[in-house]
Amino acid sequence: MLDLARLRALHAVSVHGSVAAAATALGYTPSAVSQQITKLERETRTTLLERRGRGVALTEEALHLAATAQELLALVERAETTLEERRGLPTGRLTVAAFATAARGLLPGVLAQLAREHPDLDARLSEIDPHLSIDLVAKGVVDLAVTHDWDIAPLPAPEGVEHAVIGDDMCDLLVPEDHRLAGRHSVRRAELAREHWICQPPGSVCHDWLVRTLRADGCEPDLRHQAAEYHTQLALVAHGLGIALIPRLGRGPLPDGVVAVRLDPAPVRRLYALWRTGAARRPAITAAVAALQSQWPTAAPPPVQL
Repeated sequence: MLDLARLRALHAVSVHGSVAAAATALGYTPSAVSQQITKLERETRTTLLERRGRGVALTEEALHLAATAQELLALVERAETTLEERRGLPTGRLTVAAFATAARGLLPGVLAQLAREHPDLDARLSEIDPHLSIDLVAKGVVDLAVTHDWDIAPLPAPEGVEHAVIGDDMCDLLVPEDHRLAGRHSVRRAELAREHWICQPPGSVCHDWLVRTLRADGCEPDLRHQAAEYHTQLALVAHGLGIALIPRLGRGPLPDGVVAVRLDPAPVRRLYALWRTGAARRPAITAAVAALQSQWPTAAPPPVQL
């Protein structure tokens, strides 16, 4: 008999591409995942992982087994959903993926509410880039994802995945306090052509949005500094090294030396909750989405004070 936990570990490695990433997603140690794979190799008398440089790669046999594992995990999910639905109460484990600022600014309150109202629900959070989380939901690796899109970069909607709107997160233009725009009520995008920008690295949703938006206005942005963490970007702005466009959610108080200015038209990113269609009836999903929506008015930062 094939052990479901070992198949789950193999499936996670196939999705995430490494033992370490699979361990993070499953909430295990890399050693525990490796042990599960080793036992599965012994039970199947098949080599499943091969060394490739410093990492590992799945053998052809492992890829076939991982595909079968995905089908089995989907059957298990349907069975668990049916049982939970019959009980009528959120129970079991609920894995939630959220991008960094949502994980910091929204999820703590949501997880606390779920723990308080549904003590039999084991909700677990992983911080995952929104580019990746949608696919992880579709593949059954996580149960629920909190992600976002922008006005010029709509959220992709893969087949078999449903979504609900959580709320709209406004963005502000952040400039050094002695910047020429610091005292303005609002600024239009066309006025930013010669500015030095501080932004996230290429490949991130925010980076792509900034570049595409400024180019649409006929401006090739001068990206002087790139940092994944918004707090790092704020520190660079505070030292007069450039300007940044940063959402309000999870941003926290502005440091000394930084001023927020409204950008006209104001950039907005919309937050969504996503889950698989097959799990839509699960009470845990319903409770988590309701908690996300109820916590949003509290989590949503106040407007810029002028």
